[in-house]
Amino acid sequence: MCISATLNGSTIQYVLSSTGKFSLGWMGMGFGRQMANTPMVIMWPNADGTITLSQRSAPQQIMPTVVSSPPRVASISQNLSTVSGSTPQLAYTIPTDGNSKPFVIYAFSTTPPSSAAVDATLVEHIDFGTLQLDLTKSLSTDGSSTSTNGPSQSSSNSIPLLPYQRMIVAHAVFCLVGFLLLLPVGGIIARYLRTFTSGWFRTHWIVQFVLAGPAIVIGVALGIRAIDMSGALHLDDDHKRWGIAIFVLYGIQCGLGAFIHFVKPKQKGRPPQNYFHAIFGLLIVGLAFFQVRTGYHEEWVKATGRPALPNAVNIVFFLWLALLAAVYFFGLSLLPRQYRQESSHNKLRAEPDDDEDNTFNMAHIDERERYSDHPIGNR
Repeated sequence: MCISATLNGSTIQYVLSSTGKFSLGWMGMGFGRQMANTPMVIMWPNADGTITLSQRSAPQQIMPTVVSSPPRVASISQNLSTVSGSTPQLAYTIPTDGNSKPFVIYAFSTTPPSSAAVDATLVEHIDFGTLQLDLTKSLSTDGSSTSTNGPSQSSSNSIPLLPYQRMIVAHAVFCLVGFLLLLPVGGIIARYLRTFTSGWFRTHWIVQFVLAGPAIVIGVALGIRAIDMSGALHLDDDHKRWGIAIFVLYGIQCGLGAFIHFVKPKQKGRPPQNYFHAIFGLLIVGLAFFQVRTGYHEEWVKATGRPALPNAVNIVFFLWLALLAAVYFFGLSLLPRQYRQESSHNKLRAEPDDDEDNTFNMAHIDERERYSDHPIGNR
C-alpha cells in the first residue's frame, strides 16, 4: 500500500492506496513508530459501496479497539476515495498536530472486517511497516504541501524485530534443535548402534531425554511467553494446539521408554510395547516436522505480520527431512541382523543351568550381549 499526505493549513488529507497486488480487506495507519498506544485510523470498503472509518488504539500487539474520544477526529474524504477497480484508495482528513515530519505506521489486510460497524473484528494484517512523511518536501502554488510514501521506503523486512518477535525466533530455534535435530538423531542412534554395541541405549536416552528434553521444554516455554508478550490468545489456532499436543506426546514417549527399560516381561521374544515405542517415536518426529513447517510457513506471518520467509528455508527443510528419512530407512536393513542376535541371545539364556554348563553359557552370553539390542535382554 501507499500513503499520500497533503497539508492544507490546519488539516492534513491522507490517501491510503492499494497497489493492486492483493485484494483489499482493510488498510490503516497510526501516528507513531510502534503499534502500542498509537492512535490509528483504519478504513475499509463495504459490500454496499460505503466506507467505514474506525479510530482505534491498542496497548500492545493485539487487535486495536475503538477509541471513543480520539486526540484528533478524522473524517472520510468521499471525493478522493475509490472502492472500485484493482487499486482502490481510501481517503480521510484529520487536524494537523503541527509536526511537519511525522512518523507513521501502516498495515494492510486482505480479509474484510466482519461488518461495516466501526468496532467490527479485524483479521490480522499480512503486511505492515513504518515510515516518515515529509510535509515540507514540495510546496504547491496554493500553499499546500504533499508527501507520498509507500512500503518501498520502509518495509516490514527492514524493521527491527519487536521483543515478542525475538521471543518467537528463540522459540523456533530451541524447538528446531529439540524436535528436528536431537530426536531424529536419537532414533537413528538406536536404529544403527543396537546391532553393534551394548552401549547404544545409554547414548539413546542421553540424546532423547537429557539433551532434547531441556531444549524442548525451553522452546515450548518461550512460545507461551511470546504469546503473552504479544497479547494474543492461547490455543486459538492449529499450530498452538498441535504444539501442546506434541509436547504431551513427547512426555508420554519418554515415560514409555523408561517403562520398557526397567520393566522386563517374562515372555520370550520382543514384547508388543517395544514395537509400539518405535512406531510412536516415528509418529512424534513426523508430527514435529509438520508443526515446524506450519510454524515458519504460516504462523510466523500470521503472528508478526512480516513477509513469509524466503524459499531457501523450504529447500533446507525438505532436504533435511529427506536425508533423515533415507538414513533411518537404510538402517532398517539391519533388522535381520538384530533379530538373529536376539534369537541367539534368547536361546543361550534358555539353556540348562547346571554348574558345568552355566560357566560355558555365561561366557557365551557375555559375548552375545556385546551385540544384543540391550545388555540384559530384548528391548
